[in-house]
Amino acid sequence: MRTKVIIIGGGPSGLLLSRLLSLDGIDNIVLEKQTKCHVISRIRAGVLESGTIKMLRKAGVAHRLETEGFVHEGIELSFKNHGFRIDLKKLTDKHVTVYGQTEITKDLYDIIEKENGNVINSVENVCPQDLDKNNPFVTYNKNGVEHKIKCDFVAGCDGYHGISRKVIPQNLIQIYERVYPFGWLGILSETPPVSDELIYANHGNGFALASMRNKNLSRYYIQTSLSDKIENWTDKKFWEELKKRLPTKASDTLVMGKSIEKSIAPLRSFVCEPMCWGKLFLVGDAAHIVPPTGAKGLNLAVSDVYYLYNGLKKHYLSNIDEDLNLYSQKALSRVWKAIRFSWWMTTTFHRFPEQSDFDQCIQDSELEYLENSVASQTVLAENYVGLPF
Repeated sequence: MRTKVIIIGGGPSGLLLSRLLSLDGIDNIVLEKQTKCHVISRIRAGVLESGTIKMLRKAGVAHRLETEGFVHEGIELSFKNHGFRIDLKKLTDKHVTVYGQTEITKDLYDIIEKENGNVINSVENVCPQDLDKNNPFVTYNKNGVEHKIKCDFVAGCDGYHGISRKVIPQNLIQIYERVYPFGWLGILSETPPVSDELIYANHGNGFALASMRNKNLSRYYIQTSLSDKIENWTDKKFWEELKKRLPTKASDTLVMGKSIEKSIAPLRSFVCEPMCWGKLFLVGDAAHIVPPTGAKGLNLAVSDVYYLYNGLKKHYLSNIDEDLNLYSQKALSRVWKAIRFSWWMTTTFHRFPEQSDFDQCIQDSELEYLENSVASQTVLAENYVGLPF
């Protein structure tokens, strides 16, 4: 079997790349180790930048997003239980849209299946080979049978733990990483959100975030120790701690209920340079991870898709390789800007171990200055709604 592009990983970035290539008649095959049911059941957040929405429109999967997604023209920040609003629309003439990553994945699967795209689920032992030569190929097992697909290029959209990055000789890549000394304890509850917009709260006890999935499904987070256990957090204990950290107005109106999902997630920043080797191109979490504080993870993966798709399109339709050769450079420029913004959000809103009263006062002062500076708010807003691709 032969195709032009093999995409390893059937998450949102892999599916989006597949869909866009197919629209331009560029043959591709997606290999995904999990079942479709497993992939579309993953619960992920979804704060979408305008550039991400444009890409989803181009792929023809924006209808549900535009009818069911929640347009947010601002966010609320808080310190000392005092909240203030950042008017994203006024400052940038842009907004973000809250629409779950799970729903994006469903939409992409639906249209790819409708248009007879080629996604092969439940594959094992995926192995890209000869990536530094002119005739790369990928082998995999399906139902106990080994298969081989020849190709021109391989796109590694298989996440941090996937095989794609691991096949690059380690002496040819540089890894940058920062592991943060805390995690997020998150719950999902069938309660109305406490606010129409997201709330990011700095508090002496630690960070808190109020988010939502829909009008009757809320997602809340509080900073906790990485050594903490979910079983140590009853719903009652969680709500009590969340109320302490939110701005007073939100705390007073918070609707509490039984959690239907509870988990603790670590936070880290990770970048692999370069994002390509031979005929292999890394996309999304395979090449970089950001803490969720800045809401950049999925959006960065989509911007990677944008650069790679355009490079492949020009290669096949115009016989021009400049954009493909510059893929890593262009993608990494945007990645590092998002890494910086996510680092700033994380260090400004979280309480670090051994943090002193002086450190807390610096954070409070930073946020007080932000509340009263249009210039500072504009910098935050420009980064939050998404820098240009």
